[in-house]
Amino acid sequence: MDTAKMSQVLERQLLLQLGDRLRQLRKAQGVGTVEMAARVGIARNTLRAIENGDPAPSMGSYLRVMSALGVAGELALLAGDSMIPAPQGTAGARSQRKKPSIQVTVTADTSRHEIQDLQSLALHQAAVELVKADPAQLARAQATLSRWLGSGHSRSTSLWTEWQDVLGKRQWRKILGRSRRAQELRQSSPLVTLLPDDTRKGVLAQIGALKRGVVMSDAVEESEL
Repeated sequence: MDTAKMSQVLERQLLLQLGDRLRQLRKAQGVGTVEMAARVGIARNTLRAIENGDPAPSMGSYLRVMSALGVAGELALLAGDSMIPAPQGTAGARSQRKKPSIQVTVTADTSRHEIQDLQSLALHQAAVELVKADPAQLARAQATLSRWLGSGHSRSTSLWTEWQDVLGKRQWRKILGRSRRAQELRQSSPLVTLLPDDTRKGVLAQIGALKRGVVMSDAVEESEL
């Protein structure tokens, strides 16, 4: 897969996997969230967001956590010059030795709810972006929510009531997280009703590709050099 055309779903899956790995490393080292947040100089909520693969925290915050856990060298390798092609005309550029190719297959666990939750996250991210681009869409979602609330008592009434605050205050992070409550809110969401068919089908196609496994490679064809 061309990483320049990386899908939004794949980007989010990679962040989720990174967050999971950082959480596992912290727990393996016996460090609590309070201690880790203090050690790297960030708020506990920011650490929680990082371990949840939230794209909102800055790259610097991610790097500080990686450094504290002893894995910053992996990012340093990418940032260093060892992976940069030699300048044209130099001995390095004329070398016949092929650059090692790294290939990684990214998938989501279909045996659990991981893939379904990723799909829900991606659909809601697309819906939030739609509302930000066209605020009139927010009124449509609120009208849908009002109809649902006016239809009588439902097991989802408490969730729909909470959705009134989410929409009114634009609390998007509340529904784009990985908490149990965020998952429950997404299951009773008026936002996804806004999505055009082509947007929905695009997200589902990306999810389907991830189920099969997306191959990422740093190999560069000679014609691209």
